[in-house]
Amino acid sequence: MADREPTILIIGAGTFGTSTAYHLAKTYNDPSKVTIIDRAPSPPKPAASVDINRIIRPDYPSALYCNLAWEAIHSWFWGIELQEFFKQVGGVMVYESEAKADEVRQVFKRRGYDQTEAMELGELERSGRGKGVLEGTATEGMGDAYWNPDAGWVNAAKATASYMHEAQKYGVQRVVTEVEELLYEEGRVAGVKLADGRKLTADKVILASGAWTSSLLSPLEDHLNSAEPDRIERQIRATGAVSAYYRATDSEISQLHKAPVIVYGDLGQVIPASAENLMTKYTNSKTMFINTVTTASGHKISVPAKGSQYDVPEALKRETEELITTKVMPQFAKGREADHWRICWDARTPTQDWLMCRHPDERLGGLYLAVGGSFQGYKFLPNAGKYMLNVLNGKSNGEEKDRAWAWKKDGDESGHPTRELTSFDQEEEKPRARL
Repeated sequence: MADREPTILIIGAGTFGTSTAYHLAKTYNDPSKVTIIDRAPSPPKPAASVDINRIIRPDYPSALYCNLAWEAIHSWFWGIELQEFFKQVGGVMVYESEAKADEVRQVFKRRGYDQTEAMELGELERSGRGKGVLEGTATEGMGDAYWNPDAGWVNAAKATASYMHEAQKYGVQRVVTEVEELLYEEGRVAGVKLADGRKLTADKVILASGAWTSSLLSPLEDHLNSAEPDRIERQIRATGAVSAYYRATDSEISQLHKAPVIVYGDLGQVIPASAENLMTKYTNSKTMFINTVTTASGHKISVPAKGSQYDVPEALKRETEELITTKVMPQFAKGREADHWRICWDARTPTQDWLMCRHPDERLGGLYLAVGGSFQGYKFLPNAGKYMLNVLNGKSNGEEKDRAWAWKKDGDESGHPTRELTSFDQEEEKPRARL
């Protein structure tokens, strides 16, 4: 008699949750034993993974993530459910130092496939590849740049919805409501209590809840009196980043047709407008922040701010505009204001490795974690769930991946951002200098 397939409950329908549901749907004899919950319909707007676009690129100094990204790009390019959403327009990668750029390109060379082309910083716009977006870009203090023809962008909202639709077509159950709390029986996490009063139980529960993971798990840690070093906040932290969206004119759309994505070192990323995407988006990677609250037990955790994610403090806008207008794309942004702003929240790990493992506390049997996208996880929608299935089945993903994605015994708090979102509100209260 074949082993009984365990029931699976996935909390969160972002990148990791949707990918896991998809791969379970493809491998389970009875996919109806898989249930995925999120507060919003697919694609869930609050999720870090869902936006008008996300950059797809294999440019990592880590061979592990470079190889994973190439694997994912194969699915983005050829996968029947995803290929229509991927625009392989190429990418300009600008780095703070020549050594860092060379480190990434050496990873490509060791793989035996390197189509990149070095670019002089002064040639960024004269090369014609920037299509006007790079005009006036400040390159002082930057080290090197190169062109990667294999990079591009994807309509993240539509691609996520497509993968979820495929999972549901095979029988995965989709529940749209808020999770109120985790249900705990002695020695195991048995399921969840929902905001509408229902209780759902399963043999295995996966927290794929991104930036909301600490708020779900912290009450249970309080109940178990978990030691501070063993709490989830040492592994991941809800972190925010802001994006500015500029609506392009008809003439700009024509000029920017098939313009490349731009990764401007640690300052952020630009995805130019196109016929399929009328917004030029800049994401500020330099200014990341947390939102600390104190739980009933006195523990401090970071959680996504309440209210609309489109409600961005004016001081944060000004700081981001300073980067846009003086460094990243000054000519494009000259004399114009952003059409709208958005704060994106994600679970960020100190090392920016995923956290994909069984929870190590034996008192939390049946609980698994698939979080830690660190604002870079979306490109792995096609393949992250494949590796999560091995974790669920107690199989190794190989020594390197197992080590990188494991629960770290000595969580490094120094790797987390410390700037508070509320600090921007305090800056707004200060009188501004006369110009």
